[in-house]
Amino acid sequence: MRYSKDILKYYLILLLGLILVACGPEEPTPTEFSPTSTIQAPTATFSPEPPTPTPEPLAAIVNGEEITLAEFESELQRFFASQDLDQLDLSEDAELIVLQELIDRLLFAQSARQEGFVLNDEDLQARMAALVAEVGGEDEMAKWLEEQGYNQSNFIEALRTSIAAAWMRDLILSEVPETAEQVHARQIFTTDQDQADRIFTQLQGEADFTALAAELDPLFQGDLGWFPRGYLLETDLEDVAFDLQSGEFSQVIQTRLGFHILQVIERESDRPLDPDAYLTLQIQALKDWVDLCREESEIQIFIPVPQD
Repeated sequence: MRYSKDILKYYLILLLGLILVACGPEEPTPTEFSPTSTIQAPTATFSPEPPTPTPEPLAAIVNGEEITLAEFESELQRFFASQDLDQLDLSEDAELIVLQELIDRLLFAQSARQEGFVLNDEDLQARMAALVAEVGGEDEMAKWLEEQGYNQSNFIEALRTSIAAAWMRDLILSEVPETAEQVHARQIFTTDQDQADRIFTQLQGEADFTALAAELDPLFQGDLGWFPRGYLLETDLEDVAFDLQSGEFSQVIQTRLGFHILQVIERESDRPLDPDAYLTLQIQALKDWVDLCREESEIQIFIPVPQD
């Protein structure tokens, strides 16, 4: 599946916050099971075969692990309950967002296990106890679970998956460098091609770039600030910017927005990223990881969802 731009922007923010917020139930009582339990041999007395259980409807299977339809529908209800869909304008895409979030959460968790992450029962119980204390006690926890459509069992499994997924997310983010090659650039921008061509001719005649940029952008004088590769939405502009040396300006560049002329003011080979650029590269790293992981995974979807 491909995302629309609105979905992509919203969904990648979800990835950065990937973990069940709020709280968990009281400590569950483990089911007793002994791997050495004796299996009783069948007798010669005939007994009818027990009826085959009806398979639970599925929303998807990810590398052999199932996402049930009930799990998907519960998550969809929580999505509608927690989001201001009028503001986000994503209500028509909610099913796609929720299904992909469930699939990708599972992909993160599966990869965490492959990387050696282990969540033992003691750590899980400690996490549960902390969540109960955070919400204000077991009664408040029980109330929250009911409001969110969880029971004790499925919340524990959702929490287990989310903790593993968040571990994998953090591993990916930890590999994003905090410094990068960057350029400091400004632009002259117009939606009129004839005007852009006239300005380019003036620049060739040694007109002042900053003064011409200020005529069209009095507030910022066309200053784009410092940015690394992978930061600008218009990759054509970015490619040109990194090909220019300090003081050089470009030809007229046409994008879907209009017509640009870039000038590189200065550049550095290893400059610390500002918070916005760092966040952008983190989101891109997650997106790249998810895209590759989906390509390499076997994913079966059993419910209709909107397609872009």
